[in-house]
Amino acid sequence: MFLLSFVALTFSYLALAHEPSPLQDFCVADPNSPDFFFSGLHLMGNISNHLGSKVTPVFVTQLPGLNTMGISMVRIDYAPWGLNPPHTHPRATEILTILEGTLQVRFVTSNPDNRFITKVLQKGDVFWGLFISNAMWVMDMLWLLLAFSSQNPGAITIGNAVFGANPAIPADILAKAFQVDKSVVDQLQAKF
Repeated sequence: MFLLSFVALTFSYLALAHEPSPLQDFCVADPNSPDFFFSGLHLMGNISNHLGSKVTPVFVTQLPGLNTMGISMVRIDYAPWGLNPPHTHPRATEILTILEGTLQVRFVTSNPDNRFITKVLQKGDVFWGLFISNAMWVMDMLWLLLAFSSQNPGAITIGNAVFGANPAIPADILAKAFQVDKSVVDQLQAKF
């Protein structure tokens, strides 16, 4: 009976496992270094690209003082009608606030519902993001700040991951998965 209780107690602790809270104020090699400062979020990113958007990250690689803190942020700038393609952050949740402009945010809930949710946000609005895209449609110049629950949230852009994988995902598999002709998949893979 003791052994059974011990095993049950051990597994209950494993089920409650999580990333521990920081045990120190900071974790950088040289506490007198510029590791606690980042300058650049006041500058607009270059939005003259095919998407009309620019993400300026402040992750642990840009601000080493974030090491072990479990937080980070980005600034995203958009041209009118700019786009941040559908994506997900595998290591973080996100929350964003609009600092200037109007933005339509969109995401899809998880299986099996796959419910599409969309909302138009104005300056000062706050939105919590799940999966797909924190922005897809912009009526005017826009910039926002987005915070993450990780020092390095990662990003998986759906189109790049599916159609631009290296090595490529076989076209016949994608054709079957998306229920389209293989020529459609070939055309999409050529763009990525």
